[in-house]
Amino acid sequence: MKKILRTPESRFENLLDYDFKSNYVDVEEGLRLHYLDEGSKDNPIVLMLHGEPSWSYLYRKMISILSINNFRVIAPDLIGFGKSDKLVDRNDYSYQKHMDWLTTFILTLDLQHIVLFCQDWGGLTGLRLITEMNDRFSMVIASNTTLPTGSVPVPESFMKWREYSQHSPGFDIGKVIDMGTVQPLSDEVLAAYNAPFPSEEYKAGARIFPTLVPIDSNDIEAINNRKVWEKLMQWTKPFLTIFGDKDDIMKGAEKAFQKLVPGAKGQNHAILNAGHFIQEEKGEELAQLILEFYRDNNPYK
Repeated sequence: MKKILRTPESRFENLLDYDFKSNYVDVEEGLRLHYLDEGSKDNPIVLMLHGEPSWSYLYRKMISILSINNFRVIAPDLIGFGKSDKLVDRNDYSYQKHMDWLTTFILTLDLQHIVLFCQDWGGLTGLRLITEMNDRFSMVIASNTTLPTGSVPVPESFMKWREYSQHSPGFDIGKVIDMGTVQPLSDEVLAAYNAPFPSEEYKAGARIFPTLVPIDSNDIEAINNRKVWEKLMQWTKPFLTIFGDKDDIMKGAEKAFQKLVPGAKGQNHAILNAGHFIQEEKGEELAQLILEFYRDNNPYK
């Protein structure tokens, strides 16, 4: 029997700029995934997928702008993060399990005509989702992310990060987010990023995530990702990249998308003055770029 923890709701009271209504869906028996769902259900959907070790709080600056500009914004917390349930045993997490949970989430809500915004692990999962559920996605914005196949050596900065994630005594989540931004975060924002994790026991999902990145070409998920790249090289729907110039781990990864994905040709790709957690630093600007991208590529305009 899997041991599951649920962060007490009191941990999320009075968070800065996070007064959104909570929604939940069971993605497996006894396993509850939390998501935000803002804006009219008649509006086109922007699905925002976060990565490691953040949660939907990362998207708070973008959600309000997009929802008042005729979008339905959906931002789930991955299992192990945010208000979603946490599995205590690290072995209960895998790349494929995260894929399964997100697939169940999309099917349960029956999401269609999705504009995907994905960053960090949001890309490792989301870029597979768009090829596995091609008919449900209409556009993609990839930000500070990649789809690793083990074919290219990972940066030393990633290996240091992976080591840190496994052996840091406290593994302060707020500190991790702060290390990935150019501007220092306020105490209130740091507290919000730490809110989902009252103790070490809640951090299994966050701890294990960096080790699930396939860096060996023989890893089954690296093999799977090579198959996904073959499909991405046939992806003709609009595909935009927006990356931060201070992201030491992901810097330059946008070039592969721009070169290999047909839908990326001719788009107004952007490089912003930001670190890895670009949503935290440039949320308002990202929202405007999404609005412009949709307007420029909307076949129904």
